[in-house]
Order: sequence, then structure tokens, then C-alpha cells
Amino acid sequence: MHDHQVAAYLTRLWDEPVAIEGLARIPGGASRETWRFDALVGGERRALVLRRDPGGSLIDTESETEYRAYQSAAGIVPVPGAVALERDGAELERPFFVMERIDGGEVCSPFVTAPFGDHAAALGQAFFGALGRLAAAEPAGTPLAAHVAAPAPGDCWRVALDEWERVIDEDATAPIPVVRAAIRRLRANPPPPAQRIAIVHGDYRSGNMMHDGAGRMLAMFDWEMAHLGDPLEDLGWALDPIWDHFEPGSACGMLPRDEALAVWRAHSGLDVDPAAMRWWALFNSVKGRAIWTSAYREFIDGGRTDPVLAFSGWYLPRRQDAIIAAQLETLTAGGGA
Repeated sequence: MHDHQVAAYLTRLWDEPVAIEGLARIPGGASRETWRFDALVGGERRALVLRRDPGGSLIDTESETEYRAYQSAAGIVPVPGAVALERDGAELERPFFVMERIDGGEVCSPFVTAPFGDHAAALGQAFFGALGRLAAAEPAGTPLAAHVAAPAPGDCWRVALDEWERVIDEDATAPIPVVRAAIRRLRANPPPPAQRIAIVHGDYRSGNMMHDGAGRMLAMFDWEMAHLGDPLEDLGWALDPIWDHFEPGSACGMLPRDEALAVWRAHSGLDVDPAAMRWWALFNSVKGRAIWTSAYREFIDGGRTDPVLAFSGWYLPRRQDAIIAAQLETLTAGGGA
């Protein structure tokens, strides 16, 4: 992708001449290419980001879904402003969208210890508070709700599990017995119906959050798996031990698990049914394993050598399998879902 292509597109979009400076691809990101640049237009400089579909990705998602999610989350969760969506992407060869750029923040790796230092507790309040507000927000009438279907409260679990089991069926390169055992248990012990239908981010974790290094959450990124469903899905994903930054019992390296749950309850106005939470915790571990399985398949068959895919297909499956085995052992010993 070149400066002149982006300039031509924005010139058409805004109907006035645009110059592009500093166009550069941001490393990482397994679902879409991410490019940063400044657009000089009308005597002003606009800091922007462009997200473009790759030739192949870790999980197939629509650009429009992610764009509509950013629009829908605005004012609820800190997000960059949505600027423009191009469904066919003819000018840049593939579908893409443009959003505002937030500078000056930090995004941590999910696999480092104590990434937030003395500001972990403050960030935890902001992080789980924002997730609670997302759970409390009414999705009806949002751009995302106009784009994706809403399941019935009693069907959320089945829709979600069907989707990720399908990914495993299609992408697994070898049998994964512990995952199949988890899926059998999930289907035999469905959770209670969702208390409400909400916007679900789909990948709400510390590694997708930008913060200012002093305890303030600046933005939540990567909404490509957003959908409508049970808000406990996002909560269970954020609490998965794979995101604990090697601090057992920590919620995304920010708060003790019980404190994170209390913050989420206070902002969502919802209860956390223990049986439902156990189900969504195990489901999210299966979902994680499906994502890592898809990453490995893409790495070996898809012609992409992105190190993110290699890492996702090597270390993460082993750790996730151990988490699933521990969950199944606890559930078998204690009964319940």
C-alpha cells in the first residue's frame, strides 16, 4: 500500500485535496493489517489508522462488523472514533476502514509479568468497569445490531459453542481429546439463559487495551469478533487464566478475580451466577483453543509467515490445554456445569 493510494481515496471521500505523511504498517495483528499515517487536509493534520483485510487471517471476520462495533461502543467503552468504511475496498485492493489514531499510550504483551506496576488496581477498575458498562448498554438501535443477528437469551451458549466447534472441526491438524471432552461437558450441561443480550467484544483482554502508563484506560481495540450475545462471554474471556500475566488468581494482571467480578457487577447491574460463570469459563478456554488451532492451520497452510501466528500455534495451545484439563478436573470433582 502506498501514500498516493490512500491520498486518492481520502481526496475522494472528503472532496478536497489530501496529502499523506508517515504511512507505516504497525507490526503484529493476526486478523487485519494496521497502518498509521497523518492526513493533511484543509490546513489541518488528522492522525489516523487504516485497518485492511489481509490475504488470510487467524479468524475470518468482516471489516464491517469491526467498524460497526467501534461505532456502537463509542461513549460506553473508550474507543477511537470511526471515520469511514469501504466494503469492497477497490481503491486499496481489499476491504478496509479508517479510524482516528490515539497516540501516546502503551499496549502490553499479554505474556509479560506485572505489566501495569503500581497502576494495576486503577486500570482494573477502569477495565472491568468499562466491560460492565458494555454489558449494561442496550444494543438495540446500534450500528452493530443492524448488522448482526441477536440470538435468543437461551440460545447464546449454543450459537457460540457451535461456531467455535466448527472452527476446530475445520482447522485441527490432529485430535485434541481434552477439547472434545470439554465440548461434550458443555453440551451436556448448558448454562442458564442470558440475563440480557448485550454487545460482546469477543476478545476483551489486557493485550487489546491502550493505557497512559499512569492508571488511565485510553482505548479498547480489536473488535473484529464483536457480536450480540451473553455478556458473561466477555467476562469469562477476560478472566481466563491464560491472560493472568503469570499471576495465578489475577484478572488480566490488574485485580484479584473477586475484585474484578465486583467491579463488573457494580457497572453492569447484573448478577454472576456461579453455574453460568463456570460454563462460560470452560467455553472460553475451548474458544481460545479454537483460535490457536486456526492460527496454526493458517501458518502451515495459508502461506503466511507472521510470527504472531507461529506463536499462537505453538505455546498457547499447550497452556490452554493445561487450563482446560484443570477446569475439567475441578468440575468433575465438584459436579455442576
